[in-house]
Amino acid sequence: MIKRLFKNTIELFSNASPSSDKNTATNDARRLALSKIVATGGAVALGVSATAVNAHKPEDSAEEKEERFPGDPPEHFIVYQFNEAEHEYHQHVLGSAGAMVGKYADNIDIVIACFGLGIHILAKEPGRPVHDSIKEKVLSLAKQGVKFHACNRTLSSLQWTAEDVLPFAKIVEVGVADIMELQEQNYAYVAW
Repeated sequence: MIKRLFKNTIELFSNASPSSDKNTATNDARRLALSKIVATGGAVALGVSATAVNAHKPEDSAEEKEERFPGDPPEHFIVYQFNEAEHEYHQHVLGSAGAMVGKYADNIDIVIACFGLGIHILAKEPGRPVHDSIKEKVLSLAKQGVKFHACNRTLSSLQWTAEDVLPFAKIVEVGVADIMELQEQNYAYVAW
């Protein structure tokens, strides 16, 4: 088993070319092989068989998750348009963002672009009703790394300043332009 794993790993790395760094499948295979070598090497050092190390997961499983290392950039990017005042709308959009965090953890960058009537979820003292559960969800998502952008044009129309919004909100000049620029950076765009 160890000889086969070592041989397969040598083949992966020796077939690499500078252009293969762009080949995700090859990089995924390299990362998987490297993680198995590290796990197997550590197990051998502890006197555990290589078979026992990998017994908990099927060989070449399609469901195997890629190892992520601290500082790895995310592979997924999404921006949500948030511009309505209704409680049900708030639940749907924030619920979707929460589901994406649940599915991708630190492998996704999520931005919720707030403007128009949606800006009130970022207000310290909203000018429209915002349910307590929505306020809690916004705080929870922010703690999990979801970014909230506030449109400065909307803030100005309400005669609000940066002092009127929650401290984690990033103020952008124009909310719709922010969405467009994020799309130009390959963020998937979601509007409800």
